[in-house]
Amino acid sequence: MELIRVNNLDYMYPINDGEKALKNVSLSIREGKLYAVIGKNGTGKTTLCNVLRGFIPHFHKGSLEGEVVVEGKDIRHWTMSELAKNIGFIFQNPFTQISGVKDTVFGEIAYGLENLGVEVPEIKKRVKQVIQLLNIEELADKNPYELSGGQKQRVAFAAVIVMDPDILVIDEPTSQLDPKGTRDIFDMIKWMKEQGKTIILVEHKLELIAEHADYLFVMNDGRIITEGNVEDVLSNPALIDYEAGLPQYARLGIELNKRSSDFGQIPIHRSQAEAEIKKWLGIHVNQGGSGS
Repeated sequence: MELIRVNNLDYMYPINDGEKALKNVSLSIREGKLYAVIGKNGTGKTTLCNVLRGFIPHFHKGSLEGEVVVEGKDIRHWTMSELAKNIGFIFQNPFTQISGVKDTVFGEIAYGLENLGVEVPEIKKRVKQVIQLLNIEELADKNPYELSGGQKQRVAFAAVIVMDPDILVIDEPTSQLDPKGTRDIFDMIKWMKEQGKTIILVEHKLELIAEHADYLFVMNDGRIITEGNVEDVLSNPALIDYEAGLPQYARLGIELNKRSSDFGQIPIHRSQAEAEIKKWLGIHVNQGGSGS
């Protein structure tokens, strides 16, 4: 089922003086899939997230043209409180996500439900469940501002998950985290996908995108320049020209393919690379043996 449809979207911030941040963007988001958005900095990824979450046009003004339909209703006709129930948003910087009005992690996670007027017993039940699911019981009584960056990001995820939205928009959640914190966040994203959530993820760590995403949008200069299944897109050498990057395994495969036309499929993650290299080496060993 299609949850979000964007047709011919243009957007210009009030202070941009004629320069559009988004240009003729069209896309479709279907239920239960993980969509990744990649591209170099300044290509419009965060602006697109702000549109899909409703911050544009409800908070950021400017000029918005085109169609943005969320669950069958134009985003201009949603209120922000309605959108909060249906779309969870996780910011790049976890410090931005912390409300600043609660002195415990438990209270911080409960804050959104309080704003929606959920009954107190139900709030306590849901917060306890999420804390247990994310294995952050030891943080429950701590002050959110005394946590590490990785811990803050886990709390930010918990505060969104507890709202139980159908759609999650996640903007570069690992940009300030170490490898362990990054893996923890992707474990949570994997879990949310397994729960049937629809996820739109902006991320630069392409090896993890290759491992987890179903579909990929590549942005450049405010436009979606290509899209498709992750394996097709992340094995395309043209991404290098747009500075969108490629997984290290794809780069290796492309280089080997230049040197030997019989290398085979361009891999995008480690297991594929190992299989293709073994196959390629086997071909050359056999060729060498038959010629001796």
